[in-house]
Amino acid sequence: MAKVKELYDAKKDPEFQKPYVDIDEWREDAVRYRYIHGGFEGTDTRFSFFFPDKEQYKGRFYHFMAPAPGSENASILREGEEDKIAFAITHGAYFVETNMGVTSPFAPVSDPTLIYRSSAAAAEYSRVKAAELYGEHRPFGYVYGGSGGGYKSTSCLESATAWDGAAPYIIGSPMAIPNVFSVRALARRILRNKLHLIVDAMEPGGDKDFIEKLSEEERSVWNEVTQMGYPTRSWFFYETMDDGALPVLTPGIERIDSTYYKDFWTLPGYEGTNPNGSAAKDRIFFETAIADIHVPERDGEIKPDADESGADNSWKQNRGDKGLSSRPMLRLDNAPTGDLYLYGTKIVFVTGEAAGYSVPLESLDNKTAVIGAGFGQPDILENLLKVKTGDKIRLDNSDYIAIQYYHRHQVPDSSYPVWNQFRDDKGAPLYPQRPMLVGPMISAGGAGSLQSGRFNGKMIVLAALMDESAFPWQADWYRQRVKEALGDNTDDSFRLWFMDNALHDDRYTTTDELHLISYLGALHQALLDLSDWVENGTAPAETSVYAVENGQMVVPATADERKGVQPVIRLKVNGGEAAHISCGEAAYFNADVSLPAGTGKLTSAEWSFEGEGYTDEGTFSGMSADGASATVEAVYHFNKPGTYFAVLRVKAQRHGNAGCIFTQVKNLCRVRVVVK
Repeated sequence: MAKVKELYDAKKDPEFQKPYVDIDEWREDAVRYRYIHGGFEGTDTRFSFFFPDKEQYKGRFYHFMAPAPGSENASILREGEEDKIAFAITHGAYFVETNMGVTSPFAPVSDPTLIYRSSAAAAEYSRVKAAELYGEHRPFGYVYGGSGGGYKSTSCLESATAWDGAAPYIIGSPMAIPNVFSVRALARRILRNKLHLIVDAMEPGGDKDFIEKLSEEERSVWNEVTQMGYPTRSWFFYETMDDGALPVLTPGIERIDSTYYKDFWTLPGYEGTNPNGSAAKDRIFFETAIADIHVPERDGEIKPDADESGADNSWKQNRGDKGLSSRPMLRLDNAPTGDLYLYGTKIVFVTGEAAGYSVPLESLDNKTAVIGAGFGQPDILENLLKVKTGDKIRLDNSDYIAIQYYHRHQVPDSSYPVWNQFRDDKGAPLYPQRPMLVGPMISAGGAGSLQSGRFNGKMIVLAALMDESAFPWQADWYRQRVKEALGDNTDDSFRLWFMDNALHDDRYTTTDELHLISYLGALHQALLDLSDWVENGTAPAETSVYAVENGQMVVPATADERKGVQPVIRLKVNGGEAAHISCGEAAYFNADVSLPAGTGKLTSAEWSFEGEGYTDEGTFSGMSADGASATVEAVYHFNKPGTYFAVLRVKAQRHGNAGCIFTQVKNLCRVRVVVK
C-alpha cells in the first residue's frame, strides 16, 4: 500500500498569516446567516463565510469548489434546490467559498498549488471565526465540487490537512481534456446524418440493427466514440449539444502543442492527409472580402449570471460577446456553397488593422456571416472596430476538424483501456503520437495536482451514467487509483455512487425532464452521509455495483444488486418495453420501484404519457414495511396516432420526508407506445 504524502498545512504557510475581514453582517436571503467576507494581506485570495445561528450549528462546514476559480460569491446566485448556502445552513453547517487565489474567472495562475493552498488557508481561518462565534472547538470540514471543481476538491483532500472529507462529483481523469470533447465532436460531425437513427435505437423498443444503416466510416467512428466511453443514450440531445469546454481549451492546446494543426494536414499518419477522407471533404478554407460590417455597442453593465457558475457551463464566463446589444455581423462579397460543415468555423481577418485576429462563425446565411461568442476574447469589440469594408477574411474550419482527432495522437499508459483501440497487437500506437500528453498538464494546472488516489479522511464520489463530458468510466479509473493506494482498507474511506439518467450538470432543472433527472438530492445526501461517516463512524451506502465493458457502463437491473442510493424503476407497458396499440385502446403500465437496502423511503411518483410533462400523479401500492419498494400502475388511452414515450419519475428520501427539497433522490424510466 502506497504511503500518504506529506500534506500541506496552511497554518504554517507564511503567505497566509495575515487574514482580514472587510464585511461582517447578518443577512436574510432564503435563510438567515452571518456573512463574513475578507482575504489575506499581500495576496489576491478572497473568502466568504456564511454562518448559521448558534442554535442551528452542529460543528461542521461545507466548502464548495467551483469549476473555475475567480469568485468567492458564486453560490449566492443559486436558488431553490441549487442553493448551496441554504442547504448548509439548514443542515447544521456553515458554508465556505473562495476565489482560489485569483480575482477574475479564468485568470492565469502562476502556481497551480495556489488553488488548494488558498482554499486550505480560508478553511482554517473559518475555524478561527467559528470558534469566536460558537465557542472553542474544531469544526469538521468537507470540501466538494463538480467537473473542474471535482478535480479541485479531490486535490484539496489529497494535498492538504484542512478538510476531513470530500465529495467530488462528475469527475474526469487526467486524460479527460481535451480528449472527451474531441471524440464527441468527431462523432457529431461524422454521424450528423445518422444520429436520428441512433437516438431512436437507444430508446426502449428501438431498432438495434441501426449499425447496418451506417457507412463504413460512420460505423468506425460510432465504434470509436462508444469505446472511448461516450454514453450511447446521451445522444438523445445531439441537436442542442454544444462542444462543452472545447472552445476554451483549443487555444491552450495551440500554445502547448503549437505544430499539431499544421502537422495534421501535412504529415503522413494523420487523417488530414487522406484526400478521400471526410476531414478533407468537410474542410472549409475560403477567402473573400468584407462588403459591410455591423458592430454593436455594449448594452449596459455585465452582471454575474447564476447560469454560468455550474458544473457544465462555468466556461461561459469567458465569452467575449457579453453585454452586446445585438450580434456582430459581416456582409461578404462571396460565400462558399454546397453541403457545408460550418460548425467550428473561424472568421480569420487576413488584411487590415485586425489582420491575424479571428472570431468564431455562428451562422452563414447567403453572404451574411454572424459572429459567435468568442470565448477567451474579452477584446472582441475593440478588434472588430478595427475592421473596415474591403478587408479580406478567410472562413476556416481546419483547426476544428484537426482537434477532433487529437485523442488518437494522445495514447496514454495501460491504466486507460479505452485507448486500446488505438494500439496494435504489440501495444504500440497506431497513429503518430504528439511529444506530450496534454491532458495531465491541463488537469494539474487546473487543480494544483494530479489525482493519485492517496488521501486522508473520507471520500464519497458521485458520478453520472449518462455523463457526456466526464465519461463515467473515469470515476472507476479514480477508484482503481484509490484501491492501489489504500488496498484492503479502501471501503473504510471511499465510496463511489453512480446515478442513472443524469448528465454532466448540477442544476435542478435538466436539459430534458423526460430523459433526465437532477442528482442534486443524492449529492446533498452524500454530504450528509459523509459528515455522519467522519463524525460518528456510520458507514454510508455501499459503492455502486457496475462493470466497464468496452468503455460503456453496465449496471445490474435491480436496486439491491446495483446498490448506491438511487431508486430503480422497472417499467413495462402491456408487459414489455414497447407496445403497439390502436387509437383509443388502453395501454397498461406497471412498474416495480425499489431502493437499495437501508437508503430511504419512496416519497412520490409522477407520470408523463404524451410528452407533455409530469401531469399525472402516481400512486404507490403494495408498499413494503420499510417504505423502500412498491408498485406503480396506470391505464392510459392514447387518442391520436403517433409514437409516444411514457415516463415514470419517482423520488425517495432517507427518512421519507417529501417536504425536504434538498435530499430527494430521483430516477425515471421510459417505455415506447406506438399508436396506429
